[in-house]
Amino acid sequence: MPELLLELFSEEIPARMQRRAADDLRRLVTGGLVDAGLTYEGAQAHVTPRRLVLSVEGLGTRTPDTSEERKGPRTDAPDKAIEGFLRSVGVSMGYWQVVEDKKGSFFVAKIDKPGRDTPDVLAELIPQVIAGFPWPKSMRWGSGSLRWVRPLQSILCCFDGEVVRFEVGELRSGETTRGHRFMGNGEIAASRFEPYATKLRDSFVMVDASERADTIRAEAETLAFAKGLKVVEDEGLVQETAGMVEWPVVLMGTFDEAFLDVPPEVIISSIKTHQKCFALQDTGGNEGGNGGGKPRTALANRYLLVSNLIAEDGGAKVINGNDRVIAARLADAKFFWDQDLKMRLEDRLPQLESVTFHAKLGTQLERAERLEALAAELATVTSADPEKARLAARLAKTDLVSGMVGEFPELQGIMGGYYARAEGLDDDIANAIHDHYKPQGPSDTVPTAPVSAAVSLAEKIDILVGFWAIGEKPTSSKDPYALRRAALGIIRIISDNRYRVSLKTVFGQALEHYSNQRGEVFAEKFDGDDLLAFFADRLKVYLRDHGTRHDLIDAVFSSGGQDDLLMIVKRVAALDHFLKSDDGQNLLAGVRRAANILKIEEKKDGTRYTGDPNPNMLLQGEEKSLAAGVRQAQANALKAVREEDFEAAMLAIAKLRQPIDDFFDHVTVNDKDRSLRDNRLVLLNRIRDATRQVADFSKIEG
Repeated sequence: MPELLLELFSEEIPARMQRRAADDLRRLVTGGLVDAGLTYEGAQAHVTPRRLVLSVEGLGTRTPDTSEERKGPRTDAPDKAIEGFLRSVGVSMGYWQVVEDKKGSFFVAKIDKPGRDTPDVLAELIPQVIAGFPWPKSMRWGSGSLRWVRPLQSILCCFDGEVVRFEVGELRSGETTRGHRFMGNGEIAASRFEPYATKLRDSFVMVDASERADTIRAEAETLAFAKGLKVVEDEGLVQETAGMVEWPVVLMGTFDEAFLDVPPEVIISSIKTHQKCFALQDTGGNEGGNGGGKPRTALANRYLLVSNLIAEDGGAKVINGNDRVIAARLADAKFFWDQDLKMRLEDRLPQLESVTFHAKLGTQLERAERLEALAAELATVTSADPEKARLAARLAKTDLVSGMVGEFPELQGIMGGYYARAEGLDDDIANAIHDHYKPQGPSDTVPTAPVSAAVSLAEKIDILVGFWAIGEKPTSSKDPYALRRAALGIIRIISDNRYRVSLKTVFGQALEHYSNQRGEVFAEKFDGDDLLAFFADRLKVYLRDHGTRHDLIDAVFSSGGQDDLLMIVKRVAALDHFLKSDDGQNLLAGVRRAANILKIEEKKDGTRYTGDPNPNMLLQGEEKSLAAGVRQAQANALKAVREEDFEAAMLAIAKLRQPIDDFFDHVTVNDKDRSLRDNRLVLLNRIRDATRQVADFSKIEG
């Protein structure tokens, strides 16, 4: 079937830009084809360091003929207006008709557009895509005006086995490309994807990035296993190195065992950041610590690198060069480690005054003071030693001014834990410093030790309250301060550890510490309800990922006074279980009916029907029974909620099912007697109030 093959060959494309570039190429070309009226069966985009590739299968050979009618001026319009219209649509005076509508008679021009051959569409579309390609950064070279991420060297473009002819700058499209920079076999001619990919493979280029990544994983595991070692997993590094080579070859290098005295995270970061190499662990399972925050599996004094060359010497020169560079990098890291150990964390505190946390929120020293106070208060929540929590929070940010974190910012917190233990501080304190940023993502572990949990909660609550107070909230597209991650971290810590905590209370405590530093005016713009609503949205995400319906969370939050996350989760679970029963579904239908009637009548009357119904105006047995049932259900549900027995609260409300059904079967709400009608609307409102003891049923879908 007809197929488009497009390759844009250039100098090396940065690995971080490759995946998006491939997606953009597929999106822009296929979108342009569809806009032109062409259909296709499938499209696949690939990228290597030197080429963007697109294959579109089952592409039509010609756009369809089209015909459209365009309405013009009235028939009694001036001749010049009529002539101008016909001229604008390219229609002669004899190729139009007159149509009648409510506003009179109008000229309507019929415009026939013949279809175009697909190569003609492509010859127009591809240069436009290249000229407007959305690279994050691009450059011009030579005397031309074309901009590309790196100098563009050739364009291969074929449709149905034939070259699509066009020019872009000084480049002309053709049917040839080149293989591997060093191991390739010169020019390669291809007009369809399958032979193209095969010929490139014969010329040492794997077009598919996923194949290159798989090769790196497999070769790395094989090499490591042969030496009794295990690769330190890093999928991000796998993808990055796959974007740096066209023919991956994994090699093993070594470094001096003396560097293993440095914390393992430092070695891993150093060889990854500077040389894009993988660290290796001893599979013997030896545990060790070297003054750091936590015990760890021992690293080996070996590493893996990914080469882009099958070397005649088996990679000896490549390994030797990397060994020298890594030795120099690790020597620098060891120097930072040794120097940092000469100063106590406490002595680093004054230096935090020169480090800005945020222009409107003060310095890191001020933040350390806030965290110290808040962590001590949260110690009652996590059952931690308040003094340990206070000290750990005070020292948590001190590694920001260490030499090591200056070199490797991603190690902040981690290095503080190592320094704390090296100077002999309590393990609880060292671990709390080490873990106070956790969890930093859905796959990260949650602090469970009481001191660690208190400090981690304080760190995240301080961030959220501070940025909420200055109006720096996340938007639908931006969250530069990772506030969503902070809220999810709080939710996970509270949920996993089953902590009982009032969010409004801790918001108030954090805000008080800000106000003590920055004045009472600081707190005036803080909206605690809005921050609580933000937590409700984050909780929806968290519970949805665990299979819970988002509308049930809305229903629990909307019932009022909900700021204890653990109790919210329990309520949602009880509500979910209740609604799966027949009683739950039937009660939901009855409550909705009552709520809908109330909504309509309250809107029509411009009032709310609150208070208690007049017992002397309850004439029918069904409304008397409902009134009594509501009183009893509300009292029982309230008692059960206070005792945190939400299953019992649901069962209490469930007893309203039959009285509600009987009421609607036998009682007319909109009675001709206005006083009876109003009294019955008050009774319906009591149903709504009673069910709100457990949830706002109006928020429940389905």
